[in-house]
Amino acid sequence: MEESQRQKKIASVLQRDLVEVLQNAATQGGMRGILISVSKVKVTVDLSMAKVYLSIFPNNQAKELIEGIKSNAPLIKHELSQRTKHQLRRMPQLEFFVDDSLEYIDQIEKSLKGKDNPINDPDLLDQRKKS
Repeated sequence: MEESQRQKKIASVLQRDLVEVLQNAATQGGMRGILISVSKVKVTVDLSMAKVYLSIFPNNQAKELIEGIKSNAPLIKHELSQRTKHQLRRMPQLEFFVDDSLEYIDQIEKSLKGKDNPINDPDLLDQRKKS
């Protein structure tokens, strides 16, 4: 189903402000060299939930960072509500996910270039199967 204009507008407001909140938290938390970007925000039709997709570099720290962000979700929601109080009546509930689309694209490019060729190495087929 197509997103309404209102959903898109709220998603863009949340995305812009979330970037600032997360970058400030990362620099104040002493996490130098870690890049957190908000790649996409999807808001439900009733505007009660927002799914936030985060792209984290370097990838090896993504899992522990997303857990930390999820545990601090109430604080992030409060900070966002303070920033958007003149634009939104109610702050949607935030759900955070790792956006691994760049990693997935990189794997496809490697496969197309022939580095991970399943014909030459049949053991790679088991890794590619989605369960």
